[in-house]
Amino acid sequence: MFYQLYEMNHAALQPVRACADAVRMFYSNPLNPVSRTPWGRSVAATAELFERTTRRYSKPAFELPHTTVDGKTVPVAERVAWSRPFCNLLHFERAVPAGRRADPKLLIVSPMSGHYATLLRGTVDTMLPHAEVYVTDWVDARMVPVSEGSFDLDDYIDYVIEMLHFLGPDTHVMAVCQPSVPVLAAVALMEARGDADAPASMVLMGGPIDTRRNPTAVNLLAEEKSLDWFRDNVVMPVPWPAPGFMRDVYPGFLQLSGFMSMNLDRHIIAHKDFFMHLVKNDGDGADKHREFYDEYLAVMDLTAEFYLQTVDTVFIRHLLPKGEMTHREIPVDPAAIRNVALLTVEGENDDISGLGQTQAAHDLCVNIPENMRQHYMQPAVGHYGVFNGSRFRAEIAPRIVDFINRHGHRQRARPKPRLVRSSKS
Repeated sequence: MFYQLYEMNHAALQPVRACADAVRMFYSNPLNPVSRTPWGRSVAATAELFERTTRRYSKPAFELPHTTVDGKTVPVAERVAWSRPFCNLLHFERAVPAGRRADPKLLIVSPMSGHYATLLRGTVDTMLPHAEVYVTDWVDARMVPVSEGSFDLDDYIDYVIEMLHFLGPDTHVMAVCQPSVPVLAAVALMEARGDADAPASMVLMGGPIDTRRNPTAVNLLAEEKSLDWFRDNVVMPVPWPAPGFMRDVYPGFLQLSGFMSMNLDRHIIAHKDFFMHLVKNDGDGADKHREFYDEYLAVMDLTAEFYLQTVDTVFIRHLLPKGEMTHREIPVDPAAIRNVALLTVEGENDDISGLGQTQAAHDLCVNIPENMRQHYMQPAVGHYGVFNGSRFRAEIAPRIVDFINRHGHRQRARPKPRLVRSSKS
């Protein structure tokens, strides 16, 4: 009933939001002389702040119409290259000159942890000059009818494998945060069976490979609660009239509450500053606030089965680092990975995936040669800074580009029938 009450409250506020928006437009209209007074700007700021804090934010657009390749600006067309009920694979197709040497294919696996794939807009924009970029665009579970079936962590891994098969050999895969575990599992399964479409390299960024290392508040919460607690308290059916009516989900608004409560004082200060920017007629400061929160406050529902299986596998029982993870009853052994180069990236101040949690992948992938593995810790950045922002563009992205260029277009070794070492030993 909690989800239904949330929807009812949102609908009940609709007339008040419309009224607030009308007040904002009236007191900010340049033809209204009051709009140029501090009092008029204060009224308009109050109205806008109310409307924005009670609004449901829709899925943002990537809006990446062009990029720079070889020093020249070229148009970019966003198209769906592959599609399944719970995910679309987006290709950012660049209009590069015919006959130009092909850039590496890069599959960016976005997190399925509440926010839309557009949270990686800066990541995509930074990589576009250097690669043919494909991004997983996960579908809001409330928009998927129950007739399409369930979607869990095993299905997620299957999707990653299917996408790598679709893209073919010599593809590079980048997992940002949550997908580090299913991507590592997918690559291990592909290597174990000698799959020719296993990626050339794998980049894991700020991911919870082993949350027992330097646990954060998020990790500790998961360990303190049982799986039944999560099932009873955060899983709810989608209310009517959404297409996914009666599908059990972990609602986006609950996830957003969790995100904001971690740094509540920072968000309160940000909104206070936004109000003052509006009163002082500081358009640049207000626009930066709108740009960030239009993205941050846009959230999606997750299927209950995916959420619960992920919490149990990754955060409660730590199955991957213990060597106990399975995929459809098949053991997942990272030691099977021999031919896929591995780069791990962490942020010094990451409060979601603590230092060492992503680096743990190197301890599991024991059969990757030393010259095909690398770890980098970026100083003075938090979780978001691992994949976005000025330091990502200036210091992290060049390392990723260099890594995938060094490990692409190579002859893959034939898989050996028996492993020399095992990460389980």
